[in-house]
Amino acid sequence: MHDIRTIEAADTPGFYRELIAQAEGLLHDERDAVANAANLSALIYHAVADLNWAGFYFLKSANELVLGPFQGKVACVRIPVGKGVCGTAVAEGRSQLVPDVHAFAGHIACDAASRSELVVPVARDGAMIGVLDLDSPVPGRFTAEDQAGFEALAALYVAASDF
Repeated sequence: MHDIRTIEAADTPGFYRELIAQAEGLLHDERDAVANAANLSALIYHAVADLNWAGFYFLKSANELVLGPFQGKVACVRIPVGKGVCGTAVAEGRSQLVPDVHAFAGHIACDAASRSELVVPVARDGAMIGVLDLDSPVPGRFTAEDQAGFEALAALYVAASDF
């Protein structure tokens, strides 16, 4: 059993070092991609401040993401590639850090309370698997340091999971 420990880091890089260490312990010796996505979503949701949604969307065809394990309110089930923040991350193959979702053309509002979003592509050997999606009710919640931390978590998830 894994208990989420309160992270008491003095700075953002220290916070992500501790979060990654907890994720390593959580994912150790488990290869199932769905189980790992579920547990990683729970860890993120409970350890990271000011989130109202944390989870995964998986690429089920060349044109569509489908909801995977998550924590938060009910969510949009299907997102076309190239649409919204998640679909844009897949289409462009890069993270999307959006300080104000209302200023993002084509934003898909699954939860009206969300004000900022960070979406990190999940890929193995250049092949897109899906995205890690984080929403916050706080405008400007995510920084470049957060992006780097969640990109490292996504890479850990990919390395720990069989697809």
